[in-house]
Amino acid sequence: MRLLWELLVLQSLMVCLAGGADLQCPADKLNRPTCVSRPVTRRKRSHSSLAPRVPDSQSLSCCFLGAVLHRSRGADDNTLHGPVFLQEPNSLIFPLDSEEKEVELSCEVKGNPRPTIGWKLNGSSIDVGMDFHYRLVKGNLLINNPNKTQDTGTYQCVATNPFGTIVSREAKLQFAYLENFKTRTRSTVSVRQGQGMVLLCGPPPHSGELTYAWIFNEYPTFVHQDSRRFVSQETGNLYIAKVEASDVGNYTCVVTNTVTNSKVLGPPTPLILRNDGVMGEYEPKIEVQFPETVPSAKGTTVKLECFALGNPVPTISWRRADGKQIPRKARRHRSSGLLEIPNFQQEDAGLYECVAENVRGKNVARGQLTFYAQPSWIQEISDVHAAIEERVSWECRAGGRPKPSYRWLKDGEPLLAQGRVQLEQGSLTITNVSLSDAGMYQCVAENRHGTIFTSAELSVIAIGPDFSKTLLKKLTLVKVGGEVIIECKPKASPRPTYSWKKGKDILRENER
Repeated sequence: MRLLWELLVLQSLMVCLAGGADLQCPADKLNRPTCVSRPVTRRKRSHSSLAPRVPDSQSLSCCFLGAVLHRSRGADDNTLHGPVFLQEPNSLIFPLDSEEKEVELSCEVKGNPRPTIGWKLNGSSIDVGMDFHYRLVKGNLLINNPNKTQDTGTYQCVATNPFGTIVSREAKLQFAYLENFKTRTRSTVSVRQGQGMVLLCGPPPHSGELTYAWIFNEYPTFVHQDSRRFVSQETGNLYIAKVEASDVGNYTCVVTNTVTNSKVLGPPTPLILRNDGVMGEYEPKIEVQFPETVPSAKGTTVKLECFALGNPVPTISWRRADGKQIPRKARRHRSSGLLEIPNFQQEDAGLYECVAENVRGKNVARGQLTFYAQPSWIQEISDVHAAIEERVSWECRAGGRPKPSYRWLKDGEPLLAQGRVQLEQGSLTITNVSLSDAGMYQCVAENRHGTIFTSAELSVIAIGPDFSKTLLKKLTLVKVGGEVIIECKPKASPRPTYSWKKGKDILRENER
């Protein structure tokens, strides 16, 4: 299709060889050029200006070579323009046990002519026409009987029309599932009264976020969490800071997948008391501890767990090691074993401490909350209309933590710095623009937490004769023997060549 545009440009080249306003030009269906005649006197030509000395009643015509091809992207459906995404695919997690047997990834595009839509999986094109596993419905990709081995990955929508190609943001397809526990029985746990204890859950193979609870003896009696008992939502383990006689019984871990809403129960673990005495007092021993470094995304809810075994039952408190106050928006749950910071921001980052204390002593756990943010646009790129041989520059800027890096695409393919193309950080410069540079360009900003795209169309314009804003005067009065300059400054691209006529005679440069 691009070859067709170039042929149209070549067809639009014309030479104005005769004076008069009616010029036959094969560019009629683009922007028809005009050749304008104006009365002048005798002349001396210098570039595109004429300096006559002796009056003459004949007419003089300024004509030039030119071509026209103007393309722009706009809201008017009748305007020719490249593809524009109206809706891009979103990442999704599909429950394997769902009654739905089809996954749909959405993509909606506008453009004129109407773009064709294709899809990529992990960077490779999907042959929708040759694989009944896939089908396209109004640009959306439907996957029949999705399979986690075959279909897990990163998808992109690809939109193409004669003006170029753009690719959508990346959408990840993952599958949620929860298998059954493999072990049927668990060994009895024997502890002394007053001793601390940990019961391991050991969740089965799964994908998707899990929540944990423990049944005490029989359903629906669940372990009540308080200052003495804690269920970690990180590991599923049950912690009892100080075992009492009332704790004797059977404990069953209940695992729930929040995506599939499926539940599985682990084998019961019997807890009994030893008969060789009671555990004496001892200082807190922190068993649940958040990592030394906790990467925390902007706007998310950060959860820190901390719990200790001890006799007497330790108290848990939180503080910041840098002397700042714990954010007022932070929430402490139950026995303070969970600190929750909603809408995490950069000022919330820092070194946090959990302090477990009883009459026998105290222990401290520390962890650094680091702030990170996916890229977000500060400055996007917009469509550019450039004349042949002009210089084009784009700049895109994105915020993010860590600082994003940039790369560029032209028509969906990587653009490399070479020759007339210069790339530096988020800037792209093309010098001496030619028709081959026309197309769809995308700036891609990415860090290890995300990738974003912004797109624009480069229209390379070849404009035919246009005197509409620089009309020649109908009559120019000049003193005999004096000098006059008649300017010929039509709008044109590429740079035109000029010729002058007096009546039917071609003027040639001489001493005047």
